[in-house]
Order: sequence, then C-alpha cells, then structure tokens
Amino acid sequence: MVTLDVIRKDMQAQLLLDKELHSVDVHADSLEEALADAAIQLDQRSSNLQYEIVEKGSKGFLGISKHPWKIRVYQTAEAVAKKKKLVAGLEDSQDELEVEEKIVNKDGMFYVRRFADGINLKVTLPEGEGVPVLFKDVISSIKRSDTISFDENLVKKIVAEGSGNAYVKVGEFNHSRVGDALVVVEISNDEMHAMLTATAPAIGGCDISSEQIERVLNTQGVQIPLDTERISEFVDNPIYDQEYEIMSGIKPVDGRDAYIAYQFETDLTKLRVKEAANGQMNFKELNKIQNVVAGQPLAQKMIAERGKAGKTLFGRYLEAKNGKDINLPLGKNVSLDSDGTTIIADINGQVLLVNDKINVEPVLELEGVNIKTGNITFLGTVVIKGNVDDGFDVKASGNIEITGTVGKSNLEADGDIVVSQGIFGHDEGTITAGGSLWAKFIQATKVKAGEYVMVSDSIMNSDVTAKKRIILQGKKAQLTGGVLFATEEICAKNIGSPGGTETILYVGYDPDAKRRLEDLQGMQALLVKELEEVELDISTLENMKKIRRKLPKEKEEHLAKLKTRQDEITAQSSDYSSEIQGIQERLRELKVVGKVKAEGTVYAGVKIYVRDVLDEVRANVKNVTFYFENSFVRRGKYEPPTVEDIKGPDGYS
Repeated sequence: MVTLDVIRKDMQAQLLLDKELHSVDVHADSLEEALADAAIQLDQRSSNLQYEIVEKGSKGFLGISKHPWKIRVYQTAEAVAKKKKLVAGLEDSQDELEVEEKIVNKDGMFYVRRFADGINLKVTLPEGEGVPVLFKDVISSIKRSDTISFDENLVKKIVAEGSGNAYVKVGEFNHSRVGDALVVVEISNDEMHAMLTATAPAIGGCDISSEQIERVLNTQGVQIPLDTERISEFVDNPIYDQEYEIMSGIKPVDGRDAYIAYQFETDLTKLRVKEAANGQMNFKELNKIQNVVAGQPLAQKMIAERGKAGKTLFGRYLEAKNGKDINLPLGKNVSLDSDGTTIIADINGQVLLVNDKINVEPVLELEGVNIKTGNITFLGTVVIKGNVDDGFDVKASGNIEITGTVGKSNLEADGDIVVSQGIFGHDEGTITAGGSLWAKFIQATKVKAGEYVMVSDSIMNSDVTAKKRIILQGKKAQLTGGVLFATEEICAKNIGSPGGTETILYVGYDPDAKRRLEDLQGMQALLVKELEEVELDISTLENMKKIRRKLPKEKEEHLAKLKTRQDEITAQSSDYSSEIQGIQERLRELKVVGKVKAEGTVYAGVKIYVRDVLDEVRANVKNVTFYFENSFVRRGKYEPPTVEDIKGPDGYS
C-alpha cells in the first residue's frame, strides 16, 4: 500500500536530484573562456548552456583598467530533462544535440577537371558497402582528344587511396583559352544573394575552378567569409546556363523570448487515470492532484536570448531583435530559489496554475469523494463538504474534515480527522489519525488515533484505539460492543447493552505496546511448539544413530538441518523473550493508572481491564468509575471527565 510517508520520501528523493541541477557564476577574460569554464563545471556541452551577463568585461588600454567578464550560466531545460533521465536509469535517453553515428553505404566518386595547370583528379573513397571507383572508368574520362599525357601510376594510387577533398594534377592537356568556361556573378539588390551563371567549356577549354569563382566574388566586393564548401560543390558538380546561388549573406536571427519551463502538468486534461497491475484502468486512482513538497522546483524561467546580428555580402550590418523578457509567475506559497530563475514550493501541498500564477495550496476542498474524484492523496489538509462513498480512500499529511458521512472507506491523516455526521465502516472501514478523531458516531469501524477519540453520539461494534482518551459526551453517549483501548481513560454515559453484547475495554497501558506484547507472546508460543517437535525429531535420529552407528546420507542431512533450525528457533525465541520482558517492564512502570467512567449504566457482561487486571461486570452498575488500586480493580463514584485540556482541531467549527 502506498502511504503518505512513502509519497513524501519519493518526492523528497526527487527533490534531492533536482537540487543537483544548478547554475554557476564564472569570471574570465573573455565571454568564450567563461562559457568554456562553465561547461566544464556543469559537465555539459556549451550548446546546452544559457547565460546572462552580470558584468561586461573590458580589455582596457595597454592592460590598464582591464576587467574580467562575469556571467551566470544555466543548464537548458532539455539538458536538465536529459540528466534526470540518466539519474533515473533511463540509459536509452539520447542527447538531442548529439547525432548517433549510423553506418551508411556510399559509393566512391571521381571528378576529372581540366584547370589552367593541367588535368586534375579528385577521388572520394566508398563508405560502408559502397562501390569503389574503377580505374578503367577514370582512365576513360581522362583520355580525350585534347589530352597530351598523364601519370598512370599516380592515377592508380589516387583511385586506391583517394585524394581527400583536393584535386591532384595527374596530366597535361592541349589548352585553348577560347574554349574556357565563363563565370558571371550578380549580387541581388538587398545584397543577400550572389547568383552565379556559368557556360560549359569546349574541348581544350578549362573547367571552372574554385580560385576562379573566389576571384569573381572578391571582384564583386564580397566582404564576408566565402562559402568554400558551396564553391567546392559547384566545381565538382557544375550547373551550366542556369542561375546558381553560390553565396548568401548572414541573416540576422532574432533572440528567443524568455519563457517558463513548467515542471508540473499545467493542462489538467492531460492527467491520466492510473493503470492497475493487470493493465486495466483503475478509476479510483484518477491522478488529478499534483502533490509537491517544500523546496521542490516547480518551474524555471528560461532567460531571453540576445539576437545574433547579420551581415550582407558587402559587410553591411543587419540588426537583430533581442528576445523579450517576462515576469515570473509567482503566486501563493512559492518563492525564487537562489539562482533567481527557479520557482520552488514554500510548503507541502497541491501545485496549481491559476490566472497564469503558480500557487501551492495547503488545503484541498472537495464537494465529496466518489467516482468523480477517485481516491484522494494530498500533502496538506483535505476539506470534504459532503460524503466519502464506500470503497474510496482519503490520505492527507494534514487534517481531514468531512461535513457528511464516511462509508466503507479508509481515512488516513497525519493530523486530526473530523467527521461531522458519522462513520459506517461495515466491518471493513479504517480510520487512522496521527492526532485525534472527532465524530458524531462510529459504527463497525477500526479506528486508531495518536491522541483522543471524541464522539458525541455512540460507538458500536468497533475496534478503537487511542493513545490518550476515548470520550463519549452527548445526550446518548452510548458505547456498545467491540474492543476499545485507551491509555488514560474511557468515558461514556452507558457501556454495554441489556442484551449482553460483548464489550471489552482496556485502560492503563500503551495499547500499541499491549498489542505488540500479545503478538510476541503468540509468536513465541508457536516457536516453543515447533522447538518441541524439532527436539523430538533430533532425539529420534540420534538414538537411531547410536544403535546403527551410522545414518543413511538423507537422514544425516535431515539431522543437520534440524540442528540448524533448533539453533535458529532458540536465537529467535531469545530475542522475543527480551522484547517481551522490556514491554512488560514499561507497562508496569506506566504512571497513568487508567480509568473507565460511566455516568449512566455499565451493563452486565462488560469486561474491563485496568492495567491487565480484569473486572467482569456480572450485574448492572450505575454512576461508577473503575480504577486500579493495590493490584485490584476498584469501583468508585462517577468522576466527570475533564475536557478543558483537550484542544479541538485548529480552524474547525
């Protein structure tokens, strides 16, 4: 069973992981050095980081008045999410910025070009299972009517080893300038596009070279670094008599606006019903409440990015817009962490996004608990303005207040539980309060309270335990049937019934210690019985061994197992005896005497234990107090209970 304690521990463990994700402040002579330093400290790639400038650096003049850059660096939301997956053991998670190397199959390629210096060859080797370049195909392309000579051995070497991304001269050809390819470059009016138009070379003419294209671009006045990769691509695969964009300017990139990365589901329609172990939907677990613990990160502001300026081909500066900043959505019971961007919960409770503000609510209000709400688990106080239907659970780390009735349900609270109308447990319902239970009546329910059980009407056929007192005060105040434990006192108007319904009351000791004592005594009795059987079997086998001098292998092994079990039982029984003795001593030393009080009638058949001494009521007795004195249970005049010292639950009427 998942308890509130388990939920708190799980959420606190997750919180510890979240706290490992932090920011760093870095000082360095340049912005690049600062980012590199932060990447090492945060164990992240530089591309996974965002930063804000705390203080802009300055180189000074001749080293005078030099100031370092001061920046605050954060991990991105994507990097944070990836790190959480890695901590949780999801080894299959993959960095979005890292491209997994895949085995590709690519054929080898060759290019024969005639430049001004001669015949040039470029060969790329195949990849994977790609087809290599054939020597005969290269020779066929080199041999042309204008070819004068070529180095066949060099060609073989290049075909075998490749030439990288470079052209290598392998021969001579009969060059005719009239047949050279021509290149024209036009720059667009906005200075952002360089369009190349080329004519094909004739026999004896030169192909277009990278140097030729670069020279034309420089002549046109291009100021920004040339796109050598695109130029090389055109040289390898020229396009003739058509416009080809050989270069483009650097477009400005506007900065990304600041945004909030929420660490909880803001769209409640996306919260899903939990699946049972068999894969079926458990409609009692609607999963509508998002619990958080104090200190838990709820959201992070991802700071606005500065825009990246662009340049035209002629080097003219193009301004970019910086990203817009936003206000932090701080609501109730939340605050900023030390990094200035992370919103954390100040208290335990339910996280909600209300009017675009993050709030943590310590009180959950419901009209009732039923099929519409499902089971409720909440790190705070739960107020239910109706009933809790049969079969549903309510668990809270604070108090539980119910204005209606409680059916065959399970209630569990670290604080007090208040049920205005009453509890019908049908022999299956359970109530567990870390503090006190206040109810109109309790019927056929198992109850355990850390302090008081206060009832105004009746307790019937229930198993009720209170660490301090059980008090029934009201016009009826009837206690009938069941077993009740209270350390200090049990008080009611009438106890038992004329029909003799079995009613057993225990006072004057710690009920938990008493029940543990009974459990230990029961387990020890079973051990004693088992030990007698084991010792009898050992004795039988040893006598057999004396007579025969040797036992069969199977019986010898069985004898060894019996002796091992004998030692285990002896040790376990000794542990039980020590714990039993300790509990008995604590119960004897208990200073609270314990009393049972009845203003009306205690009916015949009621059994009253005061500090382990039984007084079985054989005839009706009225206006009486049962108490312990000189090792006997005495009966005295009725003493009204003092309730002034019993403080009611805060905030309840």
